[in-house]
Amino acid sequence: MKKIFSALMLMACLCLAIPAQAQLQFGVKAGLNVSKVSISKEVFNPDNRTGFFVGPTADLTLPLLGLGLDASVLYNQYGIDTEEGSTMKKSIEIPINVKWTFGFSSLVGAYVAAGPQFGFNVGHRTFKEICEFKKNNTTFNVGAGLKLFSHVHVGATYNIALKDNGIMKKLVDGGSTTSDGFKQNTWQISLAYMF
Repeated sequence: MKKIFSALMLMACLCLAIPAQAQLQFGVKAGLNVSKVSISKEVFNPDNRTGFFVGPTADLTLPLLGLGLDASVLYNQYGIDTEEGSTMKKSIEIPINVKWTFGFSSLVGAYVAAGPQFGFNVGHRTFKEICEFKKNNTTFNVGAGLKLFSHVHVGATYNIALKDNGIMKKLVDGGSTTSDGFKQNTWQISLAYMF
């Protein structure tokens, strides 16, 4: 019984010590995204259009384990091509990732990350009555990157759409319309500077 109590006390002390050594950084993240839209080629031009994102970010790392969290609030916009022309989707995206960081030296480290991202449409929701974006969307992120000089984070992330981002309407023979949901998967290349 005494050994079990001693082991529990040691674990409690370690759990209390780890947060005291945790490193919390705040910064600014920006980058480019390229959307890959999965819907029929008749409705969308298959070429990707580049957009951008920017916003504040936070990174919490537990040095003993290399595990941590990163979260951001990003203004995001990217283009979509249709047969009727081009439009921009504008949203606020909130990615929350679990991150595992491992270092090669005190100057260079690498990380892998995964987690959900919640998006809220802040732009127009319809385009020429053929495209309607949903109010919000959810994606799942997987990514990797480098931490340089403890302040610069360079990464690549793939956002996988978990549900439809909108509805595309198309005229068919006889004057009626059909509606198809579409998903947008996005590659993001980011640069963050942490203070």
